[in-house]
Amino acid sequence: MSTTSVLVLALAGLLLVTFPSLCSGRTAHHHHQAEKCQPSGTLESPARGHTCDECCKPGHIYPTYQCSPPVSSHTKAIMTLNDFSEGGDGGDPSECDGKFHKNSERVVALSTGWYAKGKRCGKNIRIHAKGRSVLAKVVDECDTLHGCDKPHAFQPPCPHNDVDASQAVWDALGITGDDVGDFPITWSDA
Repeated sequence: MSTTSVLVLALAGLLLVTFPSLCSGRTAHHHHQAEKCQPSGTLESPARGHTCDECCKPGHIYPTYQCSPPVSSHTKAIMTLNDFSEGGDGGDPSECDGKFHKNSERVVALSTGWYAKGKRCGKNIRIHAKGRSVLAKVVDECDTLHGCDKPHAFQPPCPHNDVDASQAVWDALGITGDDVGDFPITWSDA
């Protein structure tokens, strides 16, 4: 059996251990939303990679997704921090307008499924966290299918439930210090 096959089986096993309800026919209502979007494949990072905190780990296998959970009035997501400026960790210019954006702008990148081939480009979403809410403009896709290369700043594919937000969004929500990085939020189309 090849190393890739073993790693894919190990990843599948890990998913089943982490999310045992994926195999059961009966699902609790609160798990139902997340289960509609399953990994569509994997991406293996090059054996010799780039070195940075956020970079792909050499030889690591990452799940890829063609979908995101369904959008509702309170879509659960994980908010991450992104630098949309030139030379920032976002990599290439924003997908929607081909431009870089200042970190003082309230802008976000959405996971591939939510980005919906650009249907949300230039539109606002409302993000809720810590009893506050803020409007932020969709300017980019957080690619859930590709990564570990220069156009993706050598970072892994995004999770299927990611809202990658500028510093201005974090500031407006009053999220600071050690909470900045991966933070549970809800969002909706504005």
